[in-house]
Amino acid sequence: MSIVEALMEAGYEVDEAEDGSSAMHTLRSCPPYDLLVTDVGLPGALNGRQVADAAREAFPDLRVLFVTGFAEASVLKGGFLTPSTAVITKPFDIQVLLNKVTVMLHQPQT
Repeated sequence: MSIVEALMEAGYEVDEAEDGSSAMHTLRSCPPYDLLVTDVGLPGALNGRQVADAAREAFPDLRVLFVTGFAEASVLKGGFLTPSTAVITKPFDIQVLLNKVTVMLHQPQT
C-alpha cells in the first residue's frame, strides 16, 4: 500500500507530488500544510532534504517526516533533525508510518 493511500484511508487530507520541484510548487500554492512527508531521495533536481529546507524557509513551523532507505545518519548531518522533524527507515510497516504521523501532528510546536 502506498503512503498516500494509507494516509487517505486513515482520514488525512493528502496532496501528492511526483518530484521535488512539483512538491515545492504544491507547497507554495496550497498552504498551510501541517506535515510534509518526503522521501530523502526524490527524482529531479531537488532531493527531499532540499524540499524540506526550502519549505521551512517559507513555513518555519512545518513538521517534516523523512522516509529513507538510507541510514538515518545521512539525514542527521549538521544537526538537521529538530523536535518537529522525524525519520523512518524503509522498509517499514504502514502502521509505523501512521503512528509516527499521528504523534507528529499532535505534538506541540516548539
